Amino acid sequence: MNWKMDPNKYKEHQHRAQVLRNHTSVSPAMRARALRQKPACIWFTGLSGAGKSTLANALEFALHECGLQTMLLDGDNLRHGLCQDLTMSAADRTENIRRVAEVARLMVDAGLIVVAAFISPFARDREAARARFAPGEFIEVFVDTPLAICEQRDPKGLYRQVRAGMIKDFTGVDSPYRRLKPQS
Repeated sequence: MNWKMDPNKYKEHQHRAQVLRNHTSVSPAMRARALRQKPACIWFTGLSGAGKSTLANALEFALHECGLQTMLLDGDNLRHGLCQDLTMSAADRTENIRRVAEVARLMVDAGLIVVAAFISPFARDREAARARFAPGEFIEVFVDTPLAICEQRDPKGLYRQVRAGMIKDFTGVDSPYRRLKPQS
């Protein structure tokens, strides 16, 4: 790249070159041993109304009842804080999942079992999330609920708004949910 043509790209490159990862004396393995558990991220994905949050909450409760240290990350909750500046555009959905995956990875490094519930409609974004974790630390659970059932449930009234033309680019209706290709 010719940075003389784009001074902003040059400044961005300079900044990134100055930011180095700090390696700590306490490793993720040491944290996991202290908590006596195998940390992981269990990532629930699927359409709005599929039951992701309900299942994630039930799983977290069951794990907690077994004495395990957990944290539930829910899409709606993170949109109120960490990701409140993002829209529902495709680019912002990608950024939302990037941020959440990084937070989840930090929590897994802390030794926690992270239960995440996000529509995360783009397969490439889920693959990018998976790539942040060591092998075996990321478990994707696709909640395969038919669109008709999701629309019947419609816990937030979103499908009603989509059908009334008030919401555009809604996953499962006029914006696709991209499933992963089966692994052989």
